[in-house]
Amino acid sequence: MDIKATEGEAATVEADLRELDGLPPGLLERPAHELAEALGGPALIHLPGQVEPPVFASVLLHGNETTGWEAVRTLLRDYGGRPLPRSLSLFVGNVAAAAEGERLLPGQSDFNRIWRGGAAESPLAARVWGRMAERGVFASVDVHNNTGLNPHYACINRLDHRFLRLATLFGRTVVYFTQPDSVQSRAFAELAPSVTVECGKAGDAHGIDHAARFLDAVLHLSDLPDDPVPEQDYDLYHTVATVTVREDVAFGFTEGDLVLREDLDHLNFAELPADTGFGRVRFDAAHPSEAVVARDEQGEEVAERYFWLDDAELRTRLTVMPAMLTRDPTIIRQDCLCYLMERLGPVT
Repeated sequence: MDIKATEGEAATVEADLRELDGLPPGLLERPAHELAEALGGPALIHLPGQVEPPVFASVLLHGNETTGWEAVRTLLRDYGGRPLPRSLSLFVGNVAAAAEGERLLPGQSDFNRIWRGGAAESPLAARVWGRMAERGVFASVDVHNNTGLNPHYACINRLDHRFLRLATLFGRTVVYFTQPDSVQSRAFAELAPSVTVECGKAGDAHGIDHAARFLDAVLHLSDLPDDPVPEQDYDLYHTVATVTVREDVAFGFTEGDLVLREDLDHLNFAELPADTGFGRVRFDAAHPSEAVVARDEQGEEVAERYFWLDDAELRTRLTVMPAMLTRDPTIIRQDCLCYLMERLGPVT
């Protein structure tokens, strides 16, 4: 991993990682917002199982996405102290943000954007990655939530049947992406088959149960063969652009320079025809790129390829399928407005 930080900065951040062999007493009784008090900071916790190498699981990279931690609590309580079928190494991430119920705190980097280097927290990510490289990894699972209406789905960043097999164990909807390239799943793809699972809204009981059952299923795997996954077993989509609202454009759902449609998150994972409206631009704009920014996997600005303005209405130019649309303005600013996807054929 290419980590860019001064020696002093690295020492400070690495010192913030707690590495534990076993769960501290009473930890499973703690909800996410109490973990900062219990752990004191990000923690890498190794739990022994009957088989090595371990599954690596990361939770709470975003402090308000609690399903991963709740799924781990459910899973480990169900085992009730019995040996796990395979060892588990658990990274509990941004507990400081979790204490406040926030994705991240002011001055922090997004914990799912620190895995390539360049952020103050990147040495922490490098320490986690390095320790797991030493121990070996069977598979990597990163558990997340959405704030909008989205189905449960899995994300991979390699068109590799081992990765696809891991993803389809979670569900048939699979998204292939390569950007952003600083996410946990891409870093751990260098070590083992890696997947991000999106489990709907935080706190939803179905999402917690689904994530817990998935983690248990991964722990029970003996191997991840690379023979082809039958094409009828999955629907595969490719992220082709990331769309953000320009920083100098005020936006909202009732007022602002850009007024987004009220039912925006109902468009997730729907194949939208050309001319679908996203919102109305309330300033004198000649091009969609004056309101939104869309970047493809190479970082090129492609707003004109996917959007146009029709009498100040921001509309799609092509048939596209969005994901991660939300009605939460804070998440839109911190992350993005949406990702645009296209269908892919079967992996060869």
